[in-house]
Amino acid sequence: MSFFKKMLASVGVGTAKVNTELHTTEVMPGGVLSGVVYIEGGDVEQQVDRIYLSIKTHYIRESNDRKMQETAVVAKYLLTERFTLKPGDQLEKNFQFDLPENLPITLHRADVWVETGLDISSAVDPSDRDRLHVIPSHEMQIVLDAIDLLGFKLREVTNDYAPKLGGNLPFVQEFEYVPTSKFRGYLDELEVLFYPMGDSLELLLQIDRRARGLSGILSEAMGTDETYVRLHLYERHLERGVHSVAQGLEEVISKHL
Repeated sequence: MSFFKKMLASVGVGTAKVNTELHTTEVMPGGVLSGVVYIEGGDVEQQVDRIYLSIKTHYIRESNDRKMQETAVVAKYLLTERFTLKPGDQLEKNFQFDLPENLPITLHRADVWVETGLDISSAVDPSDRDRLHVIPSHEMQIVLDAIDLLGFKLREVTNDYAPKLGGNLPFVQEFEYVPTSKFRGYLDELEVLFYPMGDSLELLLQIDRRARGLSGILSEAMGTDETYVRLHLYERHLERGVHSVAQGLEEVISKHL
């Protein structure tokens, strides 16, 4: 290879291309992601160190009273080891991977995508990005429907920096609700975090009581008007359906008013 061609390859001119076609863009946490990666050789021979798929999302981190958007890798999958990509090569790589159970749901402004990358030494690495539509798992949907049944309206879904609560991720996905009927006048908001555990779910509820009277105003000023409750819903609880789960949530919330 001539020095001139090597130089062009190093700045991404006439080099490899990659494109991923997903079998479906609608997935669930804990579900399967499958598709085909197409790799096309450029004008020069190149050593590809590896091909990988990364599942990424954005989250918000506050620093010095400023909100900054950062990117997190939720999962990363290796497709190939090192190989030589010759000029004009056209390769296909089929893949199928299990998605993590804590994959964020794409509601409101939450965004999740698949990024396919080729690691090529001393060159601009080609990449491809495909958006995912992540819908709630069956277990999560039961809880979401139960919260809706209690008269709560989903106000916002955000990925917030919280490494102590996020487990293997630097953030948690927070579902923020406002009461519209039964708990109106008693709660300012209800915040819910989901921790999937196979066929069961652990919930972290933040119950934010509305200030009523002098003691309520003082509690709000001191930050003691919020209560955190962990609730584990096992398979037997979820199998009873939306109304049963709604009844259980109502009892827990009412207990902490």
